[in-house]
Amino acid sequence: MLVLIAGCTTLTPPPEPGPQPAVEVKQARGEVVASNDRFVLYAPDAGDSFASIAQRFLGHASRQWEIADFNDAARPSPGKIVAIPLRPTNPQGVRAHGYQTVPILCYHRIGGGISRMIVSRQSFEAQLDYLARNGYRVVRLRDIADFVSGKKQLPKKAVVLTFDDGHVSAYQQAFPLLKKYGFPATFFLYTDFLTAKDALNWSQIREMADSGLADFQSHSKTHANLVVRLPDETDQQYRRRLDTEIRVPRELIERNVATKVTEYAYPYGDANEVVLERMTQSGYRLGLTVNPGGNAFFAHPLMLRRTMILGEQSVETFKSALDVFKEVDLR
Repeated sequence: MLVLIAGCTTLTPPPEPGPQPAVEVKQARGEVVASNDRFVLYAPDAGDSFASIAQRFLGHASRQWEIADFNDAARPSPGKIVAIPLRPTNPQGVRAHGYQTVPILCYHRIGGGISRMIVSRQSFEAQLDYLARNGYRVVRLRDIADFVSGKKQLPKKAVVLTFDDGHVSAYQQAFPLLKKYGFPATFFLYTDFLTAKDALNWSQIREMADSGLADFQSHSKTHANLVVRLPDETDQQYRRRLDTEIRVPRELIERNVATKVTEYAYPYGDANEVVLERMTQSGYRLGLTVNPGGNAFFAHPLMLRRTMILGEQSVETFKSALDVFKEVDLR
């Protein structure tokens, strides 16, 4: 007996979908074999895709990864039952042989020039193409906040893209390629730099933000190393200076862009106990270092790892930054 579900799309509130390429999603026309409040067992039609199935049962085609990951398949096969999880099944990403880690990649400049901090446009596009062709799913940095607290499940091969400083190449070089692939990214601004001739301006920043792909967050006011004391600086003066480096960029960004600033990339990736205390008191949810590696569900939210992508790295070298699973013996 077939049990048809009306309203199963309301059982799990769908997460906010990221920008997606404009692709028509056909209606799923297969049959429900069985169901309860946690799963639907579904016999797909020949024309079904995971996107069409997600649209029907989970409320949005962008949630297709949840079905693909659970069934460990890239696409449905006619005649083979598909299990559709209606609730998150493993928000911590823990498995019998290890646990999920989410890499956060850090770029600075895209385009021409001789510097370890500059990735050529050609190399950057090759890296995005590699992600797209090999099943990686670029998620928003803000999703990490719930993942590291064990509340939100992410795709098995989730990756986050970030850019530091606010160089104009973010708009001229990176942004067109992010739009091409439909990948979101977070751009960390140190706001004193925005007066420089080779920096982003607020018009460009707002255009990027309005696309839904770009999020703008804080990278300090002056890009000073927050753990380095100034000569003869007292504890009170140090804390006051930290408050300025933490408060001013948030106020300036929120005044110019329709966003909430809750994420902070430490200049040079450095933070100490005093910095973490001031970050907590200021209500920041995430703080990012440049210590390489992926982030598991138990990562400290104010000391997240990031892997810097430098120079003319080959795609082979780039692959080593995609640390999405930690193999361990959990038995």
